[in-house]
Amino acid sequence: MKRRQHRHLLPLAFSLALTATGVVRAEDAAPPAAHAETPATGHGETSAGHGETPAPAAAEAPAAAHGAATSTAEALPVTPQDDGGDTVPYKMLRSLQFVQDSVVLGDHSASEMQRFMLGTIDKRLRAVDPAVFDDDRNVDAALIYAMSGGNPQTLEYLVARDVNGYFDNRVTDILRKYLSGKGLLVAKTLVDMAQEYKDKKIGPYLALVGGNVTIAKSPEEALKLYDLARLNAPGTIIEEAALRRSVAICVDKGMVDQGMEYSQRYIRRFLHSPYASQFADLFVKLLVDHDHDVKPDDVIGILSFMDDARQREIYLRIARAAAIAGKGELARMAAGRAQALSGDNNNAFGALADFYGGMAAIPTDKIDTAARDISTIADKALSPRDQILRAAARSVAEQVLRQPDAASLTQGSANTPDGQEASSEQTAGGGSAGEGAVFDAAPAAGSQSADLQNTDPAFSSFVTSSRSQLDEIDGLLNKESN
Repeated sequence: MKRRQHRHLLPLAFSLALTATGVVRAEDAAPPAAHAETPATGHGETSAGHGETPAPAAAEAPAAAHGAATSTAEALPVTPQDDGGDTVPYKMLRSLQFVQDSVVLGDHSASEMQRFMLGTIDKRLRAVDPAVFDDDRNVDAALIYAMSGGNPQTLEYLVARDVNGYFDNRVTDILRKYLSGKGLLVAKTLVDMAQEYKDKKIGPYLALVGGNVTIAKSPEEALKLYDLARLNAPGTIIEEAALRRSVAICVDKGMVDQGMEYSQRYIRRFLHSPYASQFADLFVKLLVDHDHDVKPDDVIGILSFMDDARQREIYLRIARAAAIAGKGELARMAAGRAQALSGDNNNAFGALADFYGGMAAIPTDKIDTAARDISTIADKALSPRDQILRAAARSVAEQVLRQPDAASLTQGSANTPDGQEASSEQTAGGGSAGEGAVFDAAPAAGSQSADLQNTDPAFSSFVTSSRSQLDEIDGLLNKESN
């Protein structure tokens, strides 16, 4: 599909507010949208890979997203209006597309205009003379409106009054099921429709909807549909959503090379999108979960398309996630890049970079230096969650660096026969006063650890990772001694 050319029509949106009769204020008539994602782009969607999954939830989300708008739209007055001029549906839709594309390209102030346009188009479609749909462009406009955050009840209204067969019943049936949360029932048909209409104006929208529906059962098929959607609608909200969801699939399936390619495209094209934070979470998870398959130079190259402030933020997020996951090499690389971008290490960003770098060094032979360094960082430089992480790191470091008690080195006691070691039950059941003191201290430490774990799950992850590495070291030592 050719990229739309009529992008000079933003003033039309403002003129509609003054010229269209019977138009109410957007906040009174429009479905709730703010710059939340549209149904085709997954309103209410959650991103896979960071505790969120765009699988069945994304496919079924539209029904919930639009439920609140139904009663308002049904009560809208149906007044005959002039069908001429710039108020025909397809011209109004161009303004809506311009506004939505502006939002993902960085103009966040356009989100309120999006609300207004959705409400205005909704009123116009309900009031228009049915003969206007003799023009296929207006039919496409109605379908695209339904897939762009519009009121699904308006599509029902138009289809119910379509006595001349302007609308393709196969497409409208698919969309009605999708918008009502039953998209999985028509998944195969939706894929076929996306291919059939791929060269039409509604093609990219159908492809994106098809990807949302098939992602749960066939991520590979969803990737193909997302590729089809973004290639036929470059520079639009369709491409933004398709790229972001493609990264999510790559994270879940461990498709590192493809995930890095999609990530580079996203950063180069939609760095200022309001959904860029969701992408950043996915990108960080891709790196941390598959750190052995990622080359540091590739990460640096991809993030180089960002300005310094955004690069620093992403590197800090990578360093934190990698340190918690026990991915020391990645954490140190990211912390070093963040330090370089912070300039003066005395600022808050430099302190954070030092902290995450120190966290990454806890499971290494530099644990004493790392523990000392993270202890010198002021509390005000760390968030409450990072203060808990530091407490966890200190706890691990203290246990590793603690000098062994002389009593703990004793392999026998007066109560055991010569040449026999005390059993674990005997040791646990009694011992010297010194041993009693050690056991008394353990519950207190355990209680503190439990409190920290309940406060921040990241503590549990860090401690578990550190203990796992210590167990591996003990295992190696035991093999060498045998």
